[in-house]
Amino acid sequence: MCGIVGYIGLEDSKEILLKGLEKLEYRGYDSAGIAVQNKEGITVFKEKGRIADLRNVVNMDVMATTGIGHTRWATHGVPSHDNAHPHQSTSGRFTLVHNGVIENYAILKREYLSDAVFKSETDTEVIVQLIEKFSNEGMDTEEAFRHTLTLLKGSYALSLLDKENTEVIFVAKNKSPLLIGVGSDFNVVASDAMAMLQVTDQFLELMDKEMVIVTQDKVTIKTLDGEEVFRAPYTAELDASDIEKGTYPHYMLKEIDEQPAVMRKIIQAYQNEEGKLAIDFNISEAVSEADRIYIVACGTSYHAGLIGKQFIEKMAKIPVEVHVASEFTYNMPLLSEKPLFIFLSQSGETADSRAVLVAVKELGHKALTITNVPGSTLSREADHTLLLHAGPEIAVASTKAYTAQVAVLAILANVVANFRNLTVDLDLIKELGIVANAMETLVDAKEEMEEIATEYMSVTRNCFFIGRSMDYYVGLEGALKLKEISYIQAEGFAGGELKHGTIALIEEGTPVVALATQEGVNLSIRGNVKEVAARGAHPCVISMKGLEEEDDRYVIPAVHELLSPLVSVVPFQLIAYYAALHRDCDVDKPRNLAKSVTVE
Repeated sequence: MCGIVGYIGLEDSKEILLKGLEKLEYRGYDSAGIAVQNKEGITVFKEKGRIADLRNVVNMDVMATTGIGHTRWATHGVPSHDNAHPHQSTSGRFTLVHNGVIENYAILKREYLSDAVFKSETDTEVIVQLIEKFSNEGMDTEEAFRHTLTLLKGSYALSLLDKENTEVIFVAKNKSPLLIGVGSDFNVVASDAMAMLQVTDQFLELMDKEMVIVTQDKVTIKTLDGEEVFRAPYTAELDASDIEKGTYPHYMLKEIDEQPAVMRKIIQAYQNEEGKLAIDFNISEAVSEADRIYIVACGTSYHAGLIGKQFIEKMAKIPVEVHVASEFTYNMPLLSEKPLFIFLSQSGETADSRAVLVAVKELGHKALTITNVPGSTLSREADHTLLLHAGPEIAVASTKAYTAQVAVLAILANVVANFRNLTVDLDLIKELGIVANAMETLVDAKEEMEEIATEYMSVTRNCFFIGRSMDYYVGLEGALKLKEISYIQAEGFAGGELKHGTIALIEEGTPVVALATQEGVNLSIRGNVKEVAARGAHPCVISMKGLEEEDDRYVIPAVHELLSPLVSVVPFQLIAYYAALHRDCDVDKPRNLAKSVTVE
């Protein structure tokens, strides 16, 4: 959720840090700050609000070639100037930024820091005060930092400045993502490679419970036992132009428009030299040998997992369960004898999913991560990885990563079915090509989608999405998109469930969006529409060509019924976008939300 940047080199650090933080805005935050260091000392600038607000308080006349920066998403203490990072020790010698959650901070505060005066409500300030305490007791900074790390329980990514050592940034990581960027006569720290692509594309991965001493010309990685670790850098395969909006007013709209191209890229990425769909043999074997598959995910990825369950069960004939990661962590179900776990995560850093991954690996089970980010934590720690090939997704509300997840799950199911010598009456390459063409038609229908948003979402305080079979799962995603960026109370329901309680909420003019793309349940969902209309609802039926009726509000192009979720979700994405736009909401950075959820 939060973001960290750091720089040590020959250039003035302020603008590099500020630009780095701007690249991390997509992660979600409520305050930001930087600390810059020169021979005279450390100067801290921080502010509640956006990076633009921070820029207004930064004194650009202060020259400093070393610095750290942070965007905060509140966990301990309300969004405020005092709770914003960086935090300093009582004397001002040490300055720290921190991502993650320290679970035992209250115990540490009580046992070690009863005499310390705290300026914030954060767990982070406990860390920096501990470092100063151990330094005052005779430890050098590296020793004090390491000893403090051994006491911390929870997740952390840390960058530390010491006023008495102007040539070092001390860094550490556990569970929260953090990278070291390597340059010529400089080095950088970043939560995400895209934050520092402005200066380097060479990065060092950090593993849990490692600490790093970063200087202008050297990076030294050590374990908490003091053993030095040697690791080669990798090249971040990101195009800087991919993370710019270009002519688009919002990243979300750009990413919606990119979906046809993403479909074609996925088709190309998963074809072999013979023009057939293929994935790594070891993945096919692992999935095929499982007696049950457990898909673990959160939010939008969970909705993609529900659709993936249908693909795998219908094509590969393997039973599938789909679980919300945050619940699975603390309430693990009775597992089958030979399970395989699939983790869906756009960022590959989702803390709830990682907690499940750690638990199932301890039990000796195999895991596959499907993610958009190569080298991410979930990718590194799972046995296997399939990439989404969607390109950077910046908007908090996921669009192209969702459809990419659905497409890759379809490919996985199809390839495993062939691996198991099962007959699948589906030319998936051809049908995904048809999907890409249908998506192009839909992303070009912005005027119609804006009209629907205006008609149904302008003044409403709530909205219901209904569907049956796979349309129900798409309805869940449509409701999530609407609520997370327009703040309209929206819920998705199986069509037949409304009458079991929720229909009591239907009143005159209540928008009910119904999806009708599945032939076997078409008449049933139409009956549900009549039920809500009879009680005053304002129904909006979106159907697929071939199943349309005269009063339907919009008809999407025909695609293979099994793949309909890939196209039927696009109108929902655009309707949510225009509903938020008309309500003057911050489309790319909705309130209280974060893109990469790195705390449990």
